[in-house]
Amino acid sequence: MAALQETWDGTAEVCAGLSTTEWSLPTACPGWDVKDQLSHLIGIERAIMGEAAPQWDDPLGDHVKNEFAATNEPWIAVRRAHGGPQVYAEFLEVTRRRLAQEADKSEEEWAAVGLSPVGQRPHAEFMEVRVFDSWVHEQDVRLALDRPGGMGNRASAASLTRVQDAMPFVVGKQAACSDGTVVRFDVAGTGDDARIVTIAVEAGRARPLTGDVATSSSPTVTVSLSSLDFMRLGCGRTTAAQLEATRGLTLSGDEAVGRRVLAAMNFMF
Repeated sequence: MAALQETWDGTAEVCAGLSTTEWSLPTACPGWDVKDQLSHLIGIERAIMGEAAPQWDDPLGDHVKNEFAATNEPWIAVRRAHGGPQVYAEFLEVTRRRLAQEADKSEEEWAAVGLSPVGQRPHAEFMEVRVFDSWVHEQDVRLALDRPGGMGNRASAASLTRVQDAMPFVVGKQAACSDGTVVRFDVAGTGDDARIVTIAVEAGRARPLTGDVATSSSPTVTVSLSSLDFMRLGCGRTTAAQLEATRGLTLSGDEAVGRRVLAAMNFMF
């Protein structure tokens, strides 16, 4: 909950006092501007509080590609007529209510298994997903506004770990790397955001290597990038080609394998 408050406070801080033009800046999520990002977070938290999605009968837009997106979009569509300050005030009110609700939960409630975006999970893990989702959208907003921040804290470290935990799936299943392949991600960042992630494929399965085994293993390819770009690739916010064009990404070793892994990194959507 400290991490969740951290990222919600970061979003509130970076959006305080925005101009009409700034609220309307496009973000890396197709069809969404800065204000829409906050509307999305409001909608998710209101849904968690048991509120029904608003009625919306008009077209949702070409950026809505699947049923999951269609369930999110009405929360955003109904707020497009609202000014940025109104949406901002609602974001503050809703997130404060949600933090208060979670603070009142018992240990049993935190351990209770229920429905989440990643299947049936304990409530504590569901809240870890909320940290991840909220932090990713905080970064969407910051990038659109060109106001970096929200890195090197609990929220960023926890969120990057969720991206890290998806890399065996990316390397083994999505990129279908062959046995003996070792992919190393050299992730630069502040504090716990910095990390070395080594994934090896053995007997048709990809698994993370740790400790001395990870250190001593010779990588087939090493992908070097920032912690922010590690997230952006994992969440489909950018492509390897875009990062290479701005010199935000380097490959060492078997570049063909590296490019296949990079092309498969968008695990979130």
